[in-house]
Amino acid sequence: MGVRSGMADIRGFLKHDRETANRRPVPVRLLDWHEVYEDFDRSSLRTQASRCMDCGIPFCNNGCPLGNIIPDWNDLVHRDQWRDAIDRLHATNNFPEFTGRLCPAPCEGACVLGIDQDPVAIKQIEVTIIDHAFEMDWVEPIIPTVLSGQSVAVVGSGPAGLAAAQQLTRAGHAVVVFERADRIGGLLRYGIPEFKMEKRHIDRRVQQMEQEGTEFRTGINVGVDVSADEIRQQFDAVVLAGGATQWRDLPIEGRDLEGIYQAMEYLPWANRAQEGDFTVEETPISAAGKKVVIIGGGDTGADCLGTAHRQGAASVHQFEIMPCPPEERSAGNPWPTFPMTFKVSSAHEEGGERVYSVNTDEFLGDKDGNLRALAAHEVQLVDGRFEKVADTDFELEADIVLLAMGFTGPEPGGLLEQLDIDLDERSNVARDDNFATNVENIWVCGDMGRGQSLIVWAIAEGRSCAAAVDASLTGSTSLMSPVKPTDRPLL
Repeated sequence: MGVRSGMADIRGFLKHDRETANRRPVPVRLLDWHEVYEDFDRSSLRTQASRCMDCGIPFCNNGCPLGNIIPDWNDLVHRDQWRDAIDRLHATNNFPEFTGRLCPAPCEGACVLGIDQDPVAIKQIEVTIIDHAFEMDWVEPIIPTVLSGQSVAVVGSGPAGLAAAQQLTRAGHAVVVFERADRIGGLLRYGIPEFKMEKRHIDRRVQQMEQEGTEFRTGINVGVDVSADEIRQQFDAVVLAGGATQWRDLPIEGRDLEGIYQAMEYLPWANRAQEGDFTVEETPISAAGKKVVIIGGGDTGADCLGTAHRQGAASVHQFEIMPCPPEERSAGNPWPTFPMTFKVSSAHEEGGERVYSVNTDEFLGDKDGNLRALAAHEVQLVDGRFEKVADTDFELEADIVLLAMGFTGPEPGGLLEQLDIDLDERSNVARDDNFATNVENIWVCGDMGRGQSLIVWAIAEGRSCAAAVDASLTGSTSLMSPVKPTDRPLL
């Protein structure tokens, strides 16, 4: 595709306000587990795409770790050139249907229009492009014409592992993806609720990848079911993409009471019910009819919140130790950094109470060892440290507490111990500028090396790691490498 002269409507941002898809009415969507957003009219989307300015330096490219050529596909959508738009989008992003639903859109935080107006609805345009492409059967397998004769094992099937696997398969290598769960997708499959992303989106990508030649082996925990030595003997290269699955705990008095769960002990059961493994009523850990407290105010906490609503919780409180974010950017959070402002997710819109600047002291139980309440108090930030606010102690009844406080890194022992892999000072897998570990022919990408991060970073690292592996195996590579391990986001 040749170079274009400029945006189709350079005054679109002056004529049109930002619009995105409406969420389905709360009373309706709480009756099911389908995605919360209604379809967005494609003619209206062309209007939204016209808001993309002909700015001299498109900071959205910089805000996106994948380096998505956002102005190009915005312009192509406005011109009604949808086939070209998906080609341009796929040139930098293997899975725009994932990022278009799950990414917090740092590109929009960096949008030049966002300096003094609402930014371009980049995420809405992205997801509509890919959904339309699937509807039109434009998403086809890209089968390599020349095979390298080299083999690669990818351990982990989250977004980083899938991106690395797809790139390496297309480069002509024989790629096998190992996943310890019974289905492919990692946290996309069992951590992200159905109402945020229906799992059919994963299934159709897996089908495409299988047609391209990628092999998937589920129910295999590398380091347990098959040893590290066996994997190294069978494959010319190994990519570690197991994620940062070691959850952060809250080791306070009463932690061993019945009714306290980690988010990732709770969320997968709801997803399995939607996969048909059992009915919603048979879910082993359910919030139905219970008083729920979620500790942690991030995305995982919101996922727990929306899940508890759909299970019929009697009440839900979400605790956050940080103060409530401001409505507008603060002086310390200028454009083009990601706006750390108050946001209302679909789950928050559905109910529950958000409680800021609060710290939990103790879990309180009954005589049978079951959780009955938690003891907490308010805190304030003083010189970067949390201090208790005097005379603010309180108790809150709770039948279930869900810990959603993030992850500290990859799980220790097992595979990493067998491989004698070095860790960095943050307990992540150490790697050099080419994603290589200290062990020959073993690379790492995604949260396993970066630490807990965004889906867009996982895909970017998977693509870059694949380029490094391809270059090592063949002496050169034509694969794109959008990021380096040392790159840091504008978050």
